[in-house]
Amino acid sequence: MSVIDDFFAGCCEWFYANWQRLAFSIIGVVVAYAVYKILSKELTKLKEREKLEENVAVNLNRLFKWLFGLIAIGLVVAQFGFDVGLVAGFMALAGGTILGFASMNTIGNAIAGIIVMISKPFKIGDRIFFNKQFADVVAIDLIYTRMKTLDNVMISVPNQQLLTTEIDNYGKKNTVRRNCSVTVGYEIPSEQVEKALLEAAATVEGVLKEPKPYVWVTNLQNFAVEYTLYVFISQIKMLPTIDSNLKRTVLDVCRKHEIDLATPSLIQSVNGKSNTVYPE
Repeated sequence: MSVIDDFFAGCCEWFYANWQRLAFSIIGVVVAYAVYKILSKELTKLKEREKLEENVAVNLNRLFKWLFGLIAIGLVVAQFGFDVGLVAGFMALAGGTILGFASMNTIGNAIAGIIVMISKPFKIGDRIFFNKQFADVVAIDLIYTRMKTLDNVMISVPNQQLLTTEIDNYGKKNTVRRNCSVTVGYEIPSEQVEKALLEAAATVEGVLKEPKPYVWVTNLQNFAVEYTLYVFISQIKMLPTIDSNLKRTVLDVCRKHEIDLATPSLIQSVNGKSNTVYPE
């Protein structure tokens, strides 16, 4: 029991000797936290009023969190008489060692991150086509840009890679053009095909009435004509679904009008013999 008594006695003695420092430390931490929360709320309001870009607000919020966290640690260290210079030197040594091992890629990605934030090729919430797949931008950090794919998988892409890769930005509410191409035999009148394709476009949910859908003849092949139906949509988040519905509706409408979408074969009769020639 004497060991336990000595322990509690030592704790009580330390508390009585340092209660003022402990109180000042708690007050300092609470004040730093309160100031951080106030600044965080102000950043949120500015973001909601669209006076501040979302990625800028997120990075400022993260910066304030680290800054006031370091301030709180500094207040506690100063109150209890630790050598601030020694602590700062240790942190600088540790930071220098880490930077020494990872400086090339890290600094390169950090510079690329700054370029992405300044040039703004996309914003948080935009849907982009990157690396042969659609993804929604979730966060633009200094080193990585985080995206969520349509499979609900979160991916982190180094910012240097973004600067060297072609990215299609569909935005959030932009009006974009989509298309669906079909091949039809020459025996089918073009007016009939165009009418069927426009009928299909009119029944697909998500396809805009204005700008109006239209049909172009985009290629004259050896055995068929290629027609392309162009439509406009504004529901970017529904883009893959609308594309699929458009193709399915085009298929159903062409079947209803007995328009064969299979590339036809050409049957020729040479010297009374039938030879079937297939397209290459």
